[in-house]
Amino acid sequence: MTRLFAGTQFDRPPKCDRCGRLEEECECPPPEPEPPTYLEPRKQTARLAVEKRKRGKMVTVIRGLAAEDNDLATLLTTLKTSCGAGGTIQEDSIEIQGRHLERLRIDLKAKGYQVKG
Repeated sequence: MTRLFAGTQFDRPPKCDRCGRLEEECECPPPEPEPPTYLEPRKQTARLAVEKRKRGKMVTVIRGLAAEDNDLATLLTTLKTSCGAGGTIQEDSIEIQGRHLERLRIDLKAKGYQVKG
């Protein structure tokens, strides 16, 4: 009876790519993950708008910044701290509670983003 993976790379025990020893015997440190690369802020345009939500609540919305090109969580944290308000990420938009259009415009321009709205 022949084995399913006889003669293939899966027939042999796995070895470390760096030292060549068996994975069970390998003492190499785990590889460092590559940091994500983001698009430069000066190449992006943030679109600002103030919208009315349920029960008359006002929300400042930032659109036009793609999640895969930005670290939206870090940007949200800095903008919330600057405004002293709560906020969230909805798909590819950032929402800050309240009317903070001018403050966000100044903060985003200081970070290098082009701003419309």
